[in-house]
Amino acid sequence: MARRVGCALGMALFVFGAAGTALVWLVLSAAGVLGSAPFVRLASAIGLLLGIGAVAVALMLLRRVTLRAAGLVDAAGKIEAGDYSARVAVRGPRELRSLARAFNVMSSRLEAEEARRQSILADVAHELRTPLSIIRGQAEGIVDGVYPADPDRVAPILAATRTLEMLVEDLRTLGLAEIGGLRLQREPLDLGLLVNEAIGSFRATAAESGVTLVADLATTVQPIDGDPARLRGVLANLLTNALRYTPRGGTVRITTADSPDGMVRLSVHDDGEGIPPELLPRVFDRFVKGRSSSGSGLGLAIVRDVVEAHGGSVTARSDPDRGTAIDVTLSVAQKT
Repeated sequence: MARRVGCALGMALFVFGAAGTALVWLVLSAAGVLGSAPFVRLASAIGLLLGIGAVAVALMLLRRVTLRAAGLVDAAGKIEAGDYSARVAVRGPRELRSLARAFNVMSSRLEAEEARRQSILADVAHELRTPLSIIRGQAEGIVDGVYPADPDRVAPILAATRTLEMLVEDLRTLGLAEIGGLRLQREPLDLGLLVNEAIGSFRATAAESGVTLVADLATTVQPIDGDPARLRGVLANLLTNALRYTPRGGTVRITTADSPDGMVRLSVHDDGEGIPPELLPRVFDRFVKGRSSSGSGLGLAIVRDVVEAHGGSVTARSDPDRGTAIDVTLSVAQKT
């Protein structure tokens, strides 16, 4: 684009220089200063008129291009002022059309990002409101003497504080993933060992809920290349979700297997109510959750970001009233 503009400017300077020289010659010839014959003088006068007409047409075209460029400048000013809905008409010379299309794509992306930012801020404010209301209500009741400062009244404050801590940490993880700052301490890992550790830490919670945890681990699975702390968080999120939606008497099953594409597959399957079909395509987006969910809607978004940072992928399968399966694929550790 820059080379084309430079060539166009150079050509314009050359044409204007030549046209200026010819114009001087035509004026002098038409006026008889050069002592030309009558025929030459007539031809010079006609050429002069044609030249003036050509200059007029060129000025009109230049004005049209300038007006269209001015539209780009005005739209850019609106973008600078925060109005990301600004668009420009795609017309004029090819280069100007290309510039207009690029501008419209840019403004569309900015508008979408701004809408997403505002939505996230609104969701964060909504998630913060509930625990803060609990803390404030309980603390004011204790200060005013309405409630005694006993463990039963302090316990909700501590629980709400833990909720806030988890929400802040989740938001921090998502923020790091978005800017590419999610650092991984990767090493060869035994996925079966990680799964058994996770099941052990959730077994008491599952027993209280009347849910059975089952591990179906393939013995041939190769070691994976991953960050143990981050992948423990992935397993914790998946098990928390599965236990939340599994009814009493149900089962949460974790399986591992080698994938045909040379990866390792981990699946967490529950036999709960399933994910509504209209929600399934967005289940890994931030703050997306079902009507009956009591979580923040960040768990699966964190799972996706951490797994993708490992070079893997995550998908969801679900049938209403038959349960949900989350499938994670991870890279095999390179042999040394």
